[in-house]
Amino acid sequence: MSAQCQLTGSKPGFGNAISHSHRRTSRRFDPNVQRKRYWLPGEGRHVRLTLSARAIKTIDAIGIEAAVARIRARGGKV
Repeated sequence: MSAQCQLTGSKPGFGNAISHSHRRTSRRFDPNVQRKRYWLPGEGRHVRLTLSARAIKTIDAIGIEAAVARIRARGGKV
């Protein structure tokens, strides 16, 4: 599963893990993405989206129809 949110577009960030001795090694900061299933009343079907936790809260605020419109405006497939 890709660690990218379909709504916000948040992707992994990269940086360094710093040990007690201050050695630096590469690490990856993944967003909190989850697969969630929503009912899309305008199309009469369910859609399964890969969303970050923040995007789930955004959908609760703006609604699934507006969120799907935003995803499609970004060029995403639903």
